[in-house]
Amino acid sequence: MADPAYFSLRKMLLDEITPVVMVLPTPLVEQRCQKNGLSFVQMLTPFSVFNNIDVPVRTASDQPYRLQKFKLRMFYASDIRQPNIEVTKKRLEQVIADAGNNEDSELYLDPSSLEARSTSSEPEVVPTWFQHFNKELVRSVSFSDHEAFDHPVACLLVVSSNDEDPISKFVDLFNKNQLPPLLNDGAMDPKIPKYYVLVHDNQDGSPERATKILAEMRNTFGSNDCRLLCINSSQGQLVDHQPNPWDPYGSNASPGQHLGCLLNNEDMDELRNFVRDLSSKDIIPNMEQRIRVLNQQVSATRKGFRNQIKNLWWRKGKEDTPEVQSVNMYTFNSIESQIRVLGDYAFMLRDYELALSNYRLLSTDYKLDKAWKRYAGVQEMMGLTYFMLNQSKKDAEYCMENAFTTYLRIGTSGKGNATRCGLWWVEMLKTSSQYKDAAGVYFRISGEVMEPLHSAVMLEQASYCYLLAKPSMLRKYGFHLILSGDLYNKCDQIKHAIRAYRNALSVFKGTTWSHIHDHVHYQIGKWYAFLGRFDVAMKHMLEILACSHQSNATQELFMRDFFQILEKTGKTYNISRLQLPIVNISSLSIVSEDHRTYGSPAAVSVKESVWQSLEEEMVPSLSNAKTTWLDLQSKLLPTKLKQSNVCVAGEALKVEISFRNPLQLSIPIYNVTLMCEYSENETPPDANSSSSVNQGDEDGKKATGRESNSDTSLFTLSKVDITLEGGETTVAQLSVIPRKEGLLRVTGVSWKLSDSMVGFYTFDPDLITKKLSKQKRKAKQNANKLEFLVIKSLPRLEGAINNLPSTVYAGNLHRLSLELRNSSEIPVKNLKMKISHPRFLNIGNPEVLDVNFPSCLEKKQSYAHKDADFDVTKQSETVFHFPKDVVINNGTPFLLPLWFRAATPGNVSLYLTIYYEIEDKSTTMRYRTLRTNHMLEVLPSLDVSFFINPSSSRLQEYVVRMDIINRTSLRNFKLHQLSSVGNEWKISLIESLNHIFPSGILVPGQALTCFLKLKNVKTSETDTETDVWLGDVSNEAVFDTQRAPLVNFHHYERLHQKTAHQENQSTVDFMLISRMEESENVPSDVPTPPQIFSHHACHCSVSTKRPIWWLLDGPRVNHYSFSNSFCETKLKMTIHNSSSFVASVRINTFDSPPGGSPSGNKIGWHDMSTPPSLDDATGGRKLLESVPPFIWSGSSTTRVKLEPNATTEISLLVTTFAPGTYDLSNYTLNWNLLDSSDSEEKEGVCYGRPFYLTILGEE
Repeated sequence: MADPAYFSLRKMLLDEITPVVMVLPTPLVEQRCQKNGLSFVQMLTPFSVFNNIDVPVRTASDQPYRLQKFKLRMFYASDIRQPNIEVTKKRLEQVIADAGNNEDSELYLDPSSLEARSTSSEPEVVPTWFQHFNKELVRSVSFSDHEAFDHPVACLLVVSSNDEDPISKFVDLFNKNQLPPLLNDGAMDPKIPKYYVLVHDNQDGSPERATKILAEMRNTFGSNDCRLLCINSSQGQLVDHQPNPWDPYGSNASPGQHLGCLLNNEDMDELRNFVRDLSSKDIIPNMEQRIRVLNQQVSATRKGFRNQIKNLWWRKGKEDTPEVQSVNMYTFNSIESQIRVLGDYAFMLRDYELALSNYRLLSTDYKLDKAWKRYAGVQEMMGLTYFMLNQSKKDAEYCMENAFTTYLRIGTSGKGNATRCGLWWVEMLKTSSQYKDAAGVYFRISGEVMEPLHSAVMLEQASYCYLLAKPSMLRKYGFHLILSGDLYNKCDQIKHAIRAYRNALSVFKGTTWSHIHDHVHYQIGKWYAFLGRFDVAMKHMLEILACSHQSNATQELFMRDFFQILEKTGKTYNISRLQLPIVNISSLSIVSEDHRTYGSPAAVSVKESVWQSLEEEMVPSLSNAKTTWLDLQSKLLPTKLKQSNVCVAGEALKVEISFRNPLQLSIPIYNVTLMCEYSENETPPDANSSSSVNQGDEDGKKATGRESNSDTSLFTLSKVDITLEGGETTVAQLSVIPRKEGLLRVTGVSWKLSDSMVGFYTFDPDLITKKLSKQKRKAKQNANKLEFLVIKSLPRLEGAINNLPSTVYAGNLHRLSLELRNSSEIPVKNLKMKISHPRFLNIGNPEVLDVNFPSCLEKKQSYAHKDADFDVTKQSETVFHFPKDVVINNGTPFLLPLWFRAATPGNVSLYLTIYYEIEDKSTTMRYRTLRTNHMLEVLPSLDVSFFINPSSSRLQEYVVRMDIINRTSLRNFKLHQLSSVGNEWKISLIESLNHIFPSGILVPGQALTCFLKLKNVKTSETDTETDVWLGDVSNEAVFDTQRAPLVNFHHYERLHQKTAHQENQSTVDFMLISRMEESENVPSDVPTPPQIFSHHACHCSVSTKRPIWWLLDGPRVNHYSFSNSFCETKLKMTIHNSSSFVASVRINTFDSPPGGSPSGNKIGWHDMSTPPSLDDATGGRKLLESVPPFIWSGSSTTRVKLEPNATTEISLLVTTFAPGTYDLSNYTLNWNLLDSSDSEEKEGVCYGRPFYLTILGEE
């Protein structure tokens, strides 16, 4: 037959379902055996397992086979009873506790990788103590009354040769008071074979007395059933057996005592032969004989058609009766018990066919009798028999499933048997690699029949089944480990809980399951802290600091426990890349000032290209050679340092880096500072060099000693404290000031979360984005951006614009001053300046600082500095050169006046760069630049628009409509003046502004419209009326729009508002000056300068869409007597060509037909009391329909040709036949521009304008 021990379950069955031998010894026997630290049963146990006993056996059908593997299980009579539940529970708890203590060292080692575990075999992955635990669970339901494989097949009566009256002792040993309950209750046959063993201790003397007693025993009990066993033959010295056969089985020996120390080799052989002879010559043959006898009885009573009908008839009607739990129903002599004994004996002797046939026969009986526990036991054995036969796997699993559910249906009394059945079922599934199904059975065991601690073990075994499944079910593996660890924790098995959770970590690592990831690390950290391993606990607690996805209460819990564990450690931890707060390395910005210096942090964030565009005309190297000063001076530097970044000794190297609080809680961090290394040599400092001043070593994520103090003689570090609110991101502005020339390296940033927790972040040079120019980036693409060459101290210019407002209204005009200071002893000279937005800033003359504002703008004043202001219309519009004699020394500020005007609403960035040279020619750097940036918010004030239409009554005159709207929400404005810039246009009001705008105050949201007359005078005289006073007080001075700064700002407004299609058009520029009323919130005793506003409208076109202008002129009223003849009236039409092309104009006149005119206007008599208007439709008396009211005399068509900008006059004559008022608009002008291929409109028609002629008759 095939070796059944090949599989784990088969080996387990061969160990657990084997014949039981009951042992009844006298106390002297135990005393003699205890000299070896063993009991009598323990002494025989190692020799009760046979791997090759080779005993011939015949089946019930006389089929011969040989037993090779065999085992006897020996128990004292007092142990042959159902185990106590509480004792069993404590023993299982002890097994689990011992396993945790034995694996204590593994708790502090990193578990193997998940990939390695998933590809390993079961023995390599599953803890070894599970097998021992499962065996103890199986043995917890031993010696049940419904099973026969735990019933003794033989009894050993053991007496010592030193016992008094040994024969009587043998008789007394088999007393009913000492027998197990199974025998006394009738569950098993008391007539079991008895074997009488006489034990002689050779240390008690010669075996002569033992020989006499043995002869007497044989005369009394029979020679075949008596044995003599001599022990303790070692004389004078203790025997140390290597290997010791009793070590795997355990004993009650005292510590240090050698097991079997008095048993020599002869004793060992005698013990081995004793058990072998007992098995092969007595027990196996007796079991074989018993099987034959029982098989004959069963065949005679139950097999065959007649016996089956008889059995069914006898059991008829039992289906409606409840289950009978009484043992007496199935005593040892009942046919059901005999069939069960027959099946179990056949199973133990490997006759699985016979066993299966009897189990099947018995299953039906128990089911009909509703003896469910016995039915479940038979189903369980049927499943095992199918498995051992290796026939129908499906039938085997069906029987195990049926047995398991039936045990559970019984209730509490069946839970232990259900557990054993489930464990055997699991092993059965594992043999066919059905690990997924095996895990499901483990889960059912844990949830339905187990104590919480036992359930934890089952869940952990289920997790390993999911791991070993093909393919591996990793999520279920991790989930069941978590369930197991949670139950371990509830049962105070902390070490097992740690092991389960640590194995689960590999599943959740790198996944998005952040909540369970935090839970696992948090629990492991708490458990390690409970065990006193605070260093390992901190490693896990650090993983949950950045738990932004957790609730506020959970974050508070995590932080409280984290700091409690940290306090208990009593150590200071230096953690690389501490997760609280989170360092945003992408925000890291390092600013070192070389030849470029910055006046404000805002200037640093400006793109380098913006500054280059401003400086390219000032810096000679940029404008000529297009190289940096480093390129020019590279020959002066050592070869190793040509590509180094540069900073100046005594000037701060500024670093900005943002910290983000991932929590909803407020967290303070202390002593945020940079980590730097410094070397006075030209070679860049090494991190391991002992000569460098090191703020810390980079050692990954481990606790290291780290000092934050620096050598202040070499460099000085700034320290800041930050409080981060929940979810807040704060930019920390840090700095390091080098004190000496050398090499400086910025290695990272450090901070304190508490006095015991220091975090640091080491910068990776490849990830740093340093603000370098394009040329410098190209030259330094291989340089370390964290290393800086510290050069000799240089003068540094500091500048600020005094009183520059951050919020201002559009058009507001201010007088400011630029203050420059030099804190160095070395003076600077040859200063230049350029402004990015000349529409906002203009440079004034220093004398303006001594004149009141806005008096300096008035037209009537005549100051000596009138022509001394910086006039951009006459000088360079790009770079302002300071006077040659300007030298800025230490401690002496230099002031330069500036004019500021808020040109347009919105957020505006003003860029100003100042170039200056260093007088000390020994320095490597010959010049520097100061860059400043100012952010302004310009609010809307007045919206001003102009619409110009030609006058219908005068040539070269226009009607201007000015619309003004106050766009502010709170401020009032007073209009001061309106000016036409230049001397070409004369402007005047058509109607006094006091009539249409009596209040003179434009309140928020108010709109104003007024009309003005505009005339082109084309003269350069200064007394042209180019200004219109709009205020309510006429004695106020008018501002001079032809002088700086107004003319300068207007110049840039013209450049800004200029468009391409306006180049060839006639245009006019307007400037509206207004004042803002003082706010009511400002105290009256606080002097405030007047708020002057200038609004510029440039390139306002005076041309129309039609290039032809005309004017019909002549008498409007004529007295004539129609008694003599008709009346003739002479008219004159003036035509002007305003285009730049030659124009051909044709004038067509039309005689009005009776009742109408070509223009659609009515003609004839009108009521003279109400002169007709343009839209008047009333008519007078009609003449005879055959006579027209008037006619055009002369030619009806006249054609003229006009040169560009030329004017001509044409005479016209109209004849009237009766008094009345006539509308002489019955004419058209057809024009055509010659040679105007690029013009949008080459030709068109102009219809006549209304011209009213009144004829009055004379009496």
